[in-house]
Amino acid sequence: MNRKLTRAVLIAAVAAALGGVAFATPGSGISAFVVARAAFAEPVDMKFKVGLNPTDVLHVEDAKDTVMQQITIAPGGTTGWHSHPGPVVVLIASGTMSFYGSEDPSCTAKTYTPGTAFIDSGQGHVHIARNEGPDNLVLWATYFDVPPGQPFRIDAPSPGNCPF
Repeated sequence: MNRKLTRAVLIAAVAAALGGVAFATPGSGISAFVVARAAFAEPVDMKFKVGLNPTDVLHVEDAKDTVMQQITIAPGGTTGWHSHPGPVVVLIASGTMSFYGSEDPSCTAKTYTPGTAFIDSGQGHVHIARNEGPDNLVLWATYFDVPPGQPFRIDAPSPGNCPF
């Protein structure tokens, strides 16, 4: 076996043994349930324009499944670092969410309070939500463009920009 092939086999064996679990950052203090999951009856293309910049557009061609979920995060709880296959519309029902993105080197939270909503771009955007307040955080999330039969949450390792 040549050196490159031996190295590739060794890396693959280690990755298979670890299964990615060792690097994921699991959530804590969370309860969640799926309210509904459905596929569009006809082909749907959607665009989300986020912010004032006309180029900040999330485009989803031929959207797949849509999933709705209610999530409760206890005080001190966290979602763990993760991403989603497509855009997610999040509505805050109660409590306060501290939302951290992997792209922010200063690890500054965006804070969302009851009655506010936001769009997570999904499509590989790694982030974490934390309940840093004294009350339960309850939110509703609608996930778009989820591949049929596949998860709408993709665990990710800590990007290293935050101390948690």
